[in-house]
Amino acid sequence: MSAAAASPRADDRGAFLRARLGSFLAVVPLGVWTVNHLWNNLSAFQGAEAWQRDVTEYGHPVGFFASSIVALLPLALHTVWGVGRLFSVKPNNLRYRYYGNLKYLLQRLSAVGLLLFLGAHLWLAFLRPRLTTGGPEPFSDITHEMHHHLPTLVVYVLGVLGVAYHLANGLHSFLMGWGVVTSRRALRKLEGLSLATFVVLLTMGLSAVYALWDAGK
Repeated sequence: MSAAAASPRADDRGAFLRARLGSFLAVVPLGVWTVNHLWNNLSAFQGAEAWQRDVTEYGHPVGFFASSIVALLPLALHTVWGVGRLFSVKPNNLRYRYYGNLKYLLQRLSAVGLLLFLGAHLWLAFLRPRLTTGGPEPFSDITHEMHHHLPTLVVYVLGVLGVAYHLANGLHSFLMGWGVVTSRRALRKLEGLSLATFVVLLTMGLSAVYALWDAGK
């Protein structure tokens, strides 16, 4: 077999492996971390001390770096893979107006929105406070912005919506892509699981946003 004939197969195999790695990173380390982060933010209902303890404090300095690596490294790798997909795969919703195509388009749109939201969130809530004050963002700062600065509230609401949809639909694609779900009956059940996941994540996220908004009164 010539090198020219082998090259397309190697490219296809590489694309297949990158797609599997991208979906795995999105669901397993990053998805689990995201659910845990949303859950921890619900401690805002219990006040500043509980929120600071659960969201921004770490029992040991190593815990801070370990948590950062677990979240940021998969996020960076998934982002690189996702940006490549945005430029290499084009939606065809005008030609094929199917439900699956609509979900695919929404997944791409939510990815772009999340890229902007997470970039701003990581800088404003994670990096800038530590670079300027040497510590995490105070509870009083984020609650004040959430309650008295409407653009901040709107961005967080849209960000939570994007996170919920992107992760729920990503779970659907992950289970299909890895061959966990194949039959039509299982696919129908998977659709219900994806919808339930979206509702749970959205409820958690919006509840946390409400708790932070209410604390800023």
